[in-house]
Amino acid sequence: MLNYKKYKRFETICFKERTWPNKTITKAPIWCSVDLRDGNQALINPMTIEEKLEMFKLLVELGFKEIEIGFPSASQIEYDFLRALVDNNLIPEEVTVQALTQARPELIKRTFEAFKGVKRAILHMYNSTSVLQRDVVFNMSKDEIKQIAIDGVNLVKEHVAEFPGEIILEYSPESFTGTEVEYALEVCEAVCDAWGATKDKKVIINLPSTVEMDTPNVYADQIEWMCTHFKDRERVIVSVHPHNDRGTCTAAAELALLAGADRLEGTLLGNGERTGNLDILNVAYNMFAQGVNPELNIENIQKIIDVYERCCKIPVPIRHPYAGELVFTAFSGSHQDAINKGMTKYKEKNSQYWEVPYLLIDPRDIGREYEALVRINSQSGKGGIAYVMEEYFGYSMPKPMHKEFADVIQKLSEEVGEIPPQTIMDKFKEEYLENEGIFKLVKCNVSELPDSADSNSDTIVNVGLIYKGKEMKLSGTGNGPISSLIKALLGASLANTTVLGYSEHSLGDGSEANAAAYIHLKRNDNGKDTFGVGVSSNITLASVKAVFSALNRLY
Repeated sequence: MLNYKKYKRFETICFKERTWPNKTITKAPIWCSVDLRDGNQALINPMTIEEKLEMFKLLVELGFKEIEIGFPSASQIEYDFLRALVDNNLIPEEVTVQALTQARPELIKRTFEAFKGVKRAILHMYNSTSVLQRDVVFNMSKDEIKQIAIDGVNLVKEHVAEFPGEIILEYSPESFTGTEVEYALEVCEAVCDAWGATKDKKVIINLPSTVEMDTPNVYADQIEWMCTHFKDRERVIVSVHPHNDRGTCTAAAELALLAGADRLEGTLLGNGERTGNLDILNVAYNMFAQGVNPELNIENIQKIIDVYERCCKIPVPIRHPYAGELVFTAFSGSHQDAINKGMTKYKEKNSQYWEVPYLLIDPRDIGREYEALVRINSQSGKGGIAYVMEEYFGYSMPKPMHKEFADVIQKLSEEVGEIPPQTIMDKFKEEYLENEGIFKLVKCNVSELPDSADSNSDTIVNVGLIYKGKEMKLSGTGNGPISSLIKALLGASLANTTVLGYSEHSLGDGSEANAAAYIHLKRNDNGKDTFGVGVSSNITLASVKAVFSALNRLY
């Protein structure tokens, strides 16, 4: 039995003045990628300088204006990487690089050495403020912990006085979620005062969910409490850095934006310590799906995946939101049917807004193709199979035919598992287009009788066929090619059938396109019915072929 009594409930704050539940996200935040620092330190095999350069270039292409490039005072490779960016002039004018450091003199000094030649940078300084860390790790009082932060700021200021470029200060009370909000505010205000923060000289105050300790609404309360209690909110850029220990960091980040946060730190695809960081792409695509411009160039998800997997050596899970291989794929028959109908309706309406069941966004908007929307296995239904036939091969089967062919495919899938589209098409050919039976069409001639007084007898069909291995010639007259052929077969006592339905369509564009004809026939002697399909560049011949296809299935 789980020893649940070993754990105690997190003490939430009482903040009845909250306003975030009534708000919506209407604009993108300031994005800061920490892939090269927080993401990199979580890798089993950290990135080489070459891999870091590839990732940095991708982040720039995606439109990140703030990129944390590492912890140069703690790692030689991260120091060398920053120097490579500077020495090779790889930092675009609009991009601000960010470096992490603890509030320790030797580390701050080393960070400024790494910054040499950088025109503008964010120095991200932190020290832990939580109750647990104060007691267990540092064994220090609140005043002593606060003084670490103040002393760190003063050291940064000394280096800034001699630094030719622009330095923006970011401060994180690490383990913010485990810190009393009153004390976190006290430390952050002390940092702002020591820096001399103003509206024109803002400090980034980063409030990390270093460890997710409660539900996302509690984090939102903490963020809004801080935002509304800063003595001068205009001198602060409120940043959040959610981790995913409870699996809810996306919700925590979004609620934090509602609560007043200006800036989000995270990684592509959620890579980070333990259960990971905030997945920036997830939040950005969520905004996009609500009609909000995420202000990132994320139209090609596959390119992002390729670079991520190559540099991080981590596969993207197949069910990962937006990026997973199967997230736009339906196996369920009812889902496939709804997607099929939704896609058809969307195309017919030519609507401004995307509205297709089970698909939050149009996969093509992020570089995904429709080919993976529906995959066929034993759970699939007639709608999914009809979708595959139309989307891949152009066959728009009449609706009553969907179940008949679906039964064929389902039986096969129960034997072999998932069936790829080409196998479905091969089975369609076997069942309808190339089915061999007792009837074989040899040749056919159709002519009109313009002087006929009877509209029901204005077409004559002369057909050559092989019936049970015997060559025969038949002739019939009716109100069209199909009617005439059916009468010819009945007159020769070869088949007694009734036409239940007929449809046709082009299989492509232009005058050279083939046509597909579908006929639904019923045997009058036993009531059995089935469909036949014919394909030809001549629609009349396609119709005749469809009749022979159905006859071979009926008899």
